[in-house]
Amino acid sequence: MARTIERPPRPYDYAMLLGLKARDWPELIARIERGLPYSALEHLQRNAGLDPDLLLQWIQIAPRTLARRKAQGRLSSEESDRLLRAARIFGCALDLFHGDRAGAVEWLSHKLAALDGATPIEVSRTEGGAREVENLIGRVRHGVYS
Repeated sequence: MARTIERPPRPYDYAMLLGLKARDWPELIARIERGLPYSALEHLQRNAGLDPDLLLQWIQIAPRTLARRKAQGRLSSEESDRLLRAARIFGCALDLFHGDRAGAVEWLSHKLAALDGATPIEVSRTEGGAREVENLIGRVRHGVYS
């Protein structure tokens, strides 16, 4: 019987959730600075299965701005950075739930005592908050009561 060896996730695998092929940080940073294509947002919405309004709240894009970005075909660098952060957090949650997309979305949308009654999505709207959510995921993964 052949053994399947599971490859550990690479640091930037979450970029695939956006439909990006970039696998190293210099390329990702350059793409963010230019602004990601609008399709990256569509990729994350499809891959995560998130409610579109919830995703827009997470990455802080107003519906009218979204309509302009769709027409332009590109997000701003700030919006791109927030989108990549959302993909990173979703990727961590997806890993925590062993690929169970529904479980990851439910956890991200659930108010948690460890986050002072906020949801991981609410907390991760800033980089500092995103780091706190990643730390929480690490504690949960290692069985540390949180």
